[in-house]
Order: sequence, then C-alpha cells, then structure tokens
Amino acid sequence: MNSQTSLLHLFILLPLLGCLITLMVSGKKEKTISRIAFFITGSQLLSALAFVIYWFINDHQTLNIKDIVLYKTSDYEFYIDLCFDKITAVYLLVGAFLTFLVTTYCRDYLHRESGYKRFFLTVLFFFMGYNITILSGNFETLFIGWEILGISSFLLIAFYRDRYLPVKNAYKVFSIYRIADVGLLLAMWMSHHLFHENITFLKLSNDAIVSHHLETHSFIGIFISLMILVSAAAKSAQLPFSSWLPRAMEGPTPSSAIFYGSLSVHIGVYILLRTFPFWEHQISVRVLIGILGLSTSIIATLIARVQSSVKSQIAYSSIAQIGLIFIEVACGFENLALIHFAGNAFLRTYQLLVSPSVVSYLIREQFYNFVPRQNTIEDSLPKKLENSIYLLSLKEFNLDFLIYKFVWNPMHAVGNRLKFINVKQLLIFFIPAYLIGLFFLYNENSIPEQIHGYFPIFFSLMGLMLVLKSFTERNNVQMAWLLIILNHFWIALAVSFNEHFSPNETLFYLSGIVGAGILGIVCLRKLIAVESNVNLDKHHGHSYEHPKFAFVFLLACLGLTGFPITPTFIGEDLIFSHIHEDQFLLALITCLSFITDGLAVVRIYSRVFLGPHVKTYHETPYKSS
Repeated sequence: MNSQTSLLHLFILLPLLGCLITLMVSGKKEKTISRIAFFITGSQLLSALAFVIYWFINDHQTLNIKDIVLYKTSDYEFYIDLCFDKITAVYLLVGAFLTFLVTTYCRDYLHRESGYKRFFLTVLFFFMGYNITILSGNFETLFIGWEILGISSFLLIAFYRDRYLPVKNAYKVFSIYRIADVGLLLAMWMSHHLFHENITFLKLSNDAIVSHHLETHSFIGIFISLMILVSAAAKSAQLPFSSWLPRAMEGPTPSSAIFYGSLSVHIGVYILLRTFPFWEHQISVRVLIGILGLSTSIIATLIARVQSSVKSQIAYSSIAQIGLIFIEVACGFENLALIHFAGNAFLRTYQLLVSPSVVSYLIREQFYNFVPRQNTIEDSLPKKLENSIYLLSLKEFNLDFLIYKFVWNPMHAVGNRLKFINVKQLLIFFIPAYLIGLFFLYNENSIPEQIHGYFPIFFSLMGLMLVLKSFTERNNVQMAWLLIILNHFWIALAVSFNEHFSPNETLFYLSGIVGAGILGIVCLRKLIAVESNVNLDKHHGHSYEHPKFAFVFLLACLGLTGFPITPTFIGEDLIFSHIHEDQFLLALITCLSFITDGLAVVRIYSRVFLGPHVKTYHETPYKSS
C-alpha cells in the first residue's frame, strides 16, 4: 500500500519536471523541446498503464494519502491529500494517452511557429494541473489543480496573442471559469462548517459520516450540492454557460482537441462523480442535475446542427454528450458515465485533429457533388415552429446575451458608477477609513454592540467597490492595480471583526498580496518609463517587444489572484474559515471580491501585454482573424 501511494507523486512530478526543463531550453531548439515533451508524456503513459495494472491485480482498493500539511493552527489545517480509485484510474489513463497523442502530433504541426516553446510549456503545465485535479483527495488539493487548469486554458486560447479575437475569447472563457470558482469556494467554505475539518473525498464516501452531519443540516447539504453543480456546469459548458466552449476553439487545433474536446471539459463530470456519495440521497439535487443535462443535450444538439464552423459543430456535439453523462451520473450509473467519458474524449480528439483535412475534403466534395438533403426531422414540425427553432439555434439561444445581461453588465454598471474613485479620493477617504477601521478592530470595546455586527459587511462592501472600479478602469493602469491590492486589505479587515484569531493568519494571507503587488507595480512603472502611453482603453500587445516584462508581470498577476505560488492561496481558504455558516451575505461578497479581482488582474495583463501591437510599424491582423 505504501509503495503504491508513494508512486502517485510520480504523476505530478513528471509534468512539473518537463515544465522546468523546457523553461531552460532555448525557443529555437524545436527538436529538443518536442523530445522533452515526447519523453515526459510517453513516460507518464507507460507509468500510468503499469500502475493501473499493478493496482488492479492487487485488489484495486481505494488509495488515500495525507501528503503534506502546508499550514496548521489549533482549529484549522490545510493539507495536500491524494486519492486513487476507479474514477481516477479512468481519467488518468485517458488523460495520459491523449496528451501523449497530441504532443506527438504537435511536433510537426507547430513547426516554425513563433510560440513553439510556449505551447509545449503550457501543455505540460496544463497536464500537471489535470493530474493534480484527478488525484486530489480533498477540495483544497482539487482547487490547486483547478486554478492551474484555468490559467493554462487562458494562455492556450490566447496562444495567437497578437490577434484581437483569441485574446478576447480567452478572457471570456476565463471569466466563466471564475464563476465556477465561486461555486467551489462557497462549497469549500460551507463544508468546513458542516464537518469542522477539511473533509476528504474518502470520508465523503462514508455514508454514516455524511448522514450523521446532514441529519440536522439538510439545508447546508443542499447548498453545498448546488454550489458543486454550479462549478461542474460552468467547467463542463452546461446551461447556461454553454457558449464559452466554441469560443475556446480560437487556440491551435491540437490544444482545442486536448482541452475542450477531451480533458478539461470533462472535469465537471469528474467533480460530480467524486462528490456523488455526498448528494446521492438528495433526490431534488439529482433531479435538477438530470433536468440540466437533458436541457443542455437538446439545446446543444439543435445549435450544433446549424453551425457553419466544423470546430463549433464538434464543440456543441461534445456539450450535448456531456449533458447525457450528467444524466447518467444523476441516475447513479457510474461505470456507464466513465465509459461514456472515455468514448466522448477519444472521439472529439480525433474529430478535432482531422477537422482541417475534413473541411478541405468537404469543400471539394460539395463543389462537385452537392446534393441537398430532401427531408429532415424538423420538416415534421409546423413551419412557424421550425423557423423559430432555426433562428434560436442560429443565435445560440442567446446564451451569450443572457450571461452578459445578468452577470457582466450589472458589474460594469456598478463599476461605471464609481468613477468618483480616484487617487485623490483614495488618499482623502478610503485610506483614512481603513485606518479608522484598524483602530476600532483593536478597540472593539468602544463599539456599540448594535452596530458591531454590521462592520464586516460594511468593510467587505468597501473592498468590493474598489475592485469593481478596477474592473472597469480604462485610464490609469497603476491605480487599477493598486485598487486590487487594497481590496484584499479590506477583506482581511472585514473578516477580522468576525472572531478573534491570530494576527499572524492575516499577515500570512497578505504577505503574498504585498509581494506580488510590489512586483507588479515595479513592472508597470518600468514599462511606462519605456512606453509612455500605457492605459486600459485598448490592447497594447507589449509582450511582442517586452517579453521579459510580460512574463514577470504574469507571475505578479498569478500571485495577486491567489494562485498556488504564494501564501495567499492558503490565506484565502484560511480567511473563509473565519466566516460563520450563517453569514451568507459576507461569504458571497468576499467570494465576489476574490473572483472580480481575478478578472480585473487578467484584464490588466491582457490589455497591456496581449492583442495587436499598438505601434503601427508592426503587422496588425484583422479583428476578425
């Protein structure tokens, strides 16, 4: 058992080793880069195959290892937990085989592409995040892999970073991923209060433990299940989030195949399978998942039938199949769902990899031998209904419009109403207000009990105001960055009023923010010194002339969003543990602040360093390209 659990580290360390080695190789050495990727993914495939066979022969029991304790206090513990069972085995083998297939395919496909090294580096980085996700034994470990998948998705969709459309769609997909983060963060928060620990998936599969905790907390159980469903639906492009998947096809065809045809898009299914024992007896949740899957399958099929792009057809076909897998999971057909996942992943990867050849063949075939279809299923419907369905399908059922109307437009509207926030207002009002808040924090006896309970909400709203202003800022890029930093300070102050905990925990959380914030400000100031006109009103594409600035600033962005490279990643979970289970409003505001600051940070990075170059002596692609 010990030898088996120790081998689980290999599946995470191999891609990490590939990333580090590739990082040190010159971008001009294509053969060396492709050989590293070939060797790493090939070794991973052989290791996974050997491990699964050995595990299956030796009674195929569930393996669980409490790996590394990263942070511990008297009432809180953040640790890495790895788990291996039937679900992990299927995802591991499918992921290893398809990643090996795609990296082998790309060795020649991307020959002489300017981002050759960047592509293989990002794919290996994604592969590491994928393995962390599927091997995770608790929500905290899963969230590490989840964040890596999110940022690698953004980087691969924006692979052609000198074009407007890939950068725009990369940001759109990342924004949907942040909605998935909301669900997962709130599920983690409430599960801490329900079980009074960082519960492992192995314990979740224990029916006695789950039933005992849900007996008197049925509403909390439904809330956690719904948040898990929101995360799964957003990650797997189910309604109403389906429109992001075709937009993700802006990246190179191989990355579309491995990300959005096979592996990343099925992570939502993985979360449902992994947490199934928790919501198994919640009939209302199971019915809701089934209805969601059925609705998505029907609508995605209708949309796929009218698409003019082969990639969009494949994307919506994949969404429809994942909707069916959701139904299978809700019905408790775990084995069928795993077989369906593997079949759908292999089929979509194949379809996407051959799609360029299929398109050229069909164009030639239709030019010489086009025969219109005589009868279709829709012809059996009344003509008005048929036309209405056709127009709705053509407009993709206005899914993009709905997301903009009910999610992004309200955020933009609030942010635009905060135009009064500027550097002067920060110095006159917000910073003094923060200092007064600190004074009251250390002199709580002077606060009347009637208003003490409102302080956390008030201070968290102040932080949310600042980050919404940063999200809509168009002129002063340094101020937008500073507002994000201040947002974290306001959140720390708000939660500090909840209960008395060690100031070291707040310092631990803010240490990563301060370090990443200073690094980002230094990068921006140096860039502005070289390129005087830097704002957020349009894309500037400065990564073309300043790639080192772009890379360092990207690291600063990751640190500021709580990516698992600074203490802030653990600090965010630590801060959430001090929000009480009856403080839904405070938890929601804090969660929105974390999510919006991620969007604001990536917006700054994409506007400053990605997109068509602002200087006219560089070649500028068409906006539609």
